[in-house]
Amino acid sequence: MRYPICLALALALSPAPLPAEINPANCAGAAKYSESRRGTAVLVMQNGRTIFEHYANGGSATRRWPIFSGTKSFWGITALAAAQEGLFRLDDPVSDTITEWKRDPRKSQITIRQLLRQTDGIEGASHLQRPSIRDRNAMAIVLPSVAEPGSAFIYGPSHLQIFSELLRRKLRGRSVISYFEAHVSHRLGLHDLKYKKDARGNPLPATGFELTAREWARLGELVVGDGNYDRRQIVSSPVLREAFVGSQINPAYGLTFWLNQQAPNGREADLERMLDLPWQNAHWPGVCICKDAPADMVVALGSHYQRLFIVPSLKAVIVRQGSGGNFSDAQFLRLVLGRVE
Repeated sequence: MRYPICLALALALSPAPLPAEINPANCAGAAKYSESRRGTAVLVMQNGRTIFEHYANGGSATRRWPIFSGTKSFWGITALAAAQEGLFRLDDPVSDTITEWKRDPRKSQITIRQLLRQTDGIEGASHLQRPSIRDRNAMAIVLPSVAEPGSAFIYGPSHLQIFSELLRRKLRGRSVISYFEAHVSHRLGLHDLKYKKDARGNPLPATGFELTAREWARLGELVVGDGNYDRRQIVSSPVLREAFVGSQINPAYGLTFWLNQQAPNGREADLERMLDLPWQNAHWPGVCICKDAPADMVVALGSHYQRLFIVPSLKAVIVRQGSGGNFSDAQFLRLVLGRVE
């Protein structure tokens, strides 16, 4: 009877197995697939080092490329940093700060977490991206509620624009952009970003950043590092984990990050095509990005198949940039991970 006990003790004391290594040859196959579909960059990092890098179709290691809605995840990290600092709690009502909402039966119930999950029920309002708008924040906070808070996932720029106004008020005169730079972007070594500011100086958190593949990968390294980048803590590990909890209405979306938690038994979907559907017609429960990728994978996602895939269990960061094309996240990931039959 001693042997099972000794064996159990030995297993308990033995080091955890190292993450499986990604094969650069598999990455080359994935890069070929990406390039054939108008891809401009593929960068694969594992255990803090670059194991594969490829550019095509006008891309290069030094060329910044629009990441579109990949911008949202940077602001999601900013929200977590502000929560960690005590500016607010994620489950605080937005109306505690945007007091104009207090008498609205729906808006008064919306929490900051719901804003960041895009489940607040506010109209998505893609028109907020127009450069001609003088004050996006003012326009965003008067948008109509079209669903009960928590009952619908409605993708669009409105939610983060409202959050931008909430953060502006919490900062009591300090600049939202300066806060973002001090707490997130400059700590990642990112400078000279395009904020698409309106005439009042409000940033457009939903989109706008242009980054090289190597620059975008730094956000992935932050996640793999449990909130630390280059030995600097940006958010604590427990706070960071808040970003990777989906909602009941959309388990595939956390706080500005997409989730693969419903793999391996989920229904693979082209997220961009689903987002093109009217919100009433999109069914998110059961959706995953790739059944053959680890369930702990999270993704920062931008239009035209800009992708930052982050796989903490493999300590891997995978960047794909491009100009649209008929691209499949699932096929690309299967190639990278060597899981093509």
